[in-house]
Amino acid sequence: RFGYRRLHVLLKREGYVVNHKKLFRLYREERLAVRRRGGRKRAIGTRAPMTVAMAPNDRWSLDFVSDQLTDGRRFRILTVVDDCTRECLTLVADTSLSGSRVARELDRLIIERGKPKMVVSD
Repeated sequence: RFGYRRLHVLLKREGYVVNHKKLFRLYREERLAVRRRGGRKRAIGTRAPMTVAMAPNDRWSLDFVSDQLTDGRRFRILTVVDDCTRECLTLVADTSLSGSRVARELDRLIIERGKPKMVVSD
């Protein structure tokens, strides 16, 4: 939307003296535009209504919670909850949780608790 302003700052840093109004006119004449960042990708199509968990291990919900330490470092917590019993099955806190780490924690949980019928995530 205001890409010419950014261009004006960059030109000033390089040492060029350009009137911002003239720069705006040239910017418009050349039909320049700053690329817009893509929005959040959403699921396409209709979703099937989620069944109600009637027994333990019917469905586990997997989610991430994040916060910040007093020194500014961020950390994340992987939470896995049994939807029927509302029991928190595991909490894994770390500054970085990779996909392989999440898979390893789920494998450990399956060995300990048994395999669920379904795992859902937001």
